[in-house]
Amino acid sequence: MQMERQTEILLESGTNEFEIMEFTIAGETFGINVAKVLEIMMVCPVKPMQKAQQDIEGIFKSRDMVITVIDLASYLGLPPSTNPERDIFIITNFNNTNFAFHVHSVVGIARISWQQIKKPDKIIYGGEEGVATGIADFENHLITILDFEKIVSEISPELGIQYDDLKRLGPRSHSDKPILVAEDSMLLSRMIEESLKRSGYENLTITDNGQDAWDFLLEAKAAGDPIEHHVCCVVTDIEMPQMDGHRLTKLIKGDQVLSKLPVILFSSLINDEMRRKGEQVGADAQLSKPEIADLVTLIDRLALEREG
Repeated sequence: MQMERQTEILLESGTNEFEIMEFTIAGETFGINVAKVLEIMMVCPVKPMQKAQQDIEGIFKSRDMVITVIDLASYLGLPPSTNPERDIFIITNFNNTNFAFHVHSVVGIARISWQQIKKPDKIIYGGEEGVATGIADFENHLITILDFEKIVSEISPELGIQYDDLKRLGPRSHSDKPILVAEDSMLLSRMIEESLKRSGYENLTITDNGQDAWDFLLEAKAAGDPIEHHVCCVVTDIEMPQMDGHRLTKLIKGDQVLSKLPVILFSSLINDEMRRKGEQVGADAQLSKPEIADLVTLIDRLALEREG
């Protein structure tokens, strides 16, 4: 079934809601943001890839696209399907790349608020080694939302943030400009922080969801001194527990004191549809992961404009 990309992923930009596709693996329930999904289809034969990681089943061709298939059961260390001929491929697009995730069944699509998403316990879900970005408590059962960016970056490291890309920026000087970052993926948060520090930005405040970022901004505003003493640029993911990046941006741009802060949406979900939604909530710039050098260049420009 091809997903209708023009269905209203968010009824209105900045409502802090999203649609989640529930699927199962070995009887456990997981979820993926519908915004990442191109289509779902029954499993089909794939061509094995020599010397590929064990979690990569192979490749197949669909709609003139060659797509890599990742066996999520294998990756998660769960038992294989007991009814493999009825398994499902979830075809996704994020970070401008297509992948098929092999799952055992698709339950359906539910509309929920990011406020219903809780951060997973670091001890139970493995801390930085874990692959859960959130737990949804929905209709008396729990849905584990997987960190698909982390999964892909581990299987295909070349698709993740590349520190070497920063070399093209040339020599960098130290900057005391305060930058606020909201990113729920522990792996990507650490990599963004490291990249910004390598680029000279060491005055960083890192939060793992939009609500904490908003609380920080409210406290900064309440301090009474110029807001740029606390933050001069906001970098935020879109998908985050408690409050997403669109809602955070809408709140910032609707506040008399904070509205002049430049906001950069740095997300794997930046496509034409999501770009329109980002524009509707007032984002100053939008950039698809993992273009970390371009992010630093944007911060340089927007922070300088703010100073001017």
